[in-house]
Amino acid sequence: MPKSLIALKPEVVEQRVRQGHALLIDIREDDEFARRHIPGALSRPLSRFEAVALPEMAGTDVIFTCRSGMRTTANADRLAGPVGGNAYVLEGGLDGWTRSGLPVEANRKAPLEMMRQVQIVAGSLVLLGAVLGWLVSPLFFGLSAFVGAGLAFAGISGFCGMARLLGLLPWNRPVAV
Repeated sequence: MPKSLIALKPEVVEQRVRQGHALLIDIREDDEFARRHIPGALSRPLSRFEAVALPEMAGTDVIFTCRSGMRTTANADRLAGPVGGNAYVLEGGLDGWTRSGLPVEANRKAPLEMMRQVQIVAGSLVLLGAVLGWLVSPLFFGLSAFVGAGLAFAGISGFCGMARLLGLLPWNRPVAV
């Protein structure tokens, strides 16, 4: 039988975490977590979720979160499976936490999330292709078509070549410590 996640309001989650009765697990990817996260949350990206075991903490609630709560809710069975008892979701995710006026750790020097970078570059290329196609030559409409086809392929296959290329840029490389 599939397990589900029980929704908890941000204020309830904050109280449980502060009192040491809850473990908050952020399932967003590393680049998203590095940019902004809830203090004390553990990063367990959904893309590698099964690869790293959850910490064993008897008597502690396990509460999952993402940016809006949608990713967490969509993967409820997968997330709740390894939890022995009840599993919870932060209602509204990080956005709901922020709207409630609760503290967030932010690193404005961290690169923008990869998907935001892809959206900015893809949108700019489509716009450029459309403008140049209208002003210079209809052949430039091919640029917009190429980017659109690449985005469709990324959505179907799960492989985004543009994200791979952007990952090679200096600001997206891990810093050697």
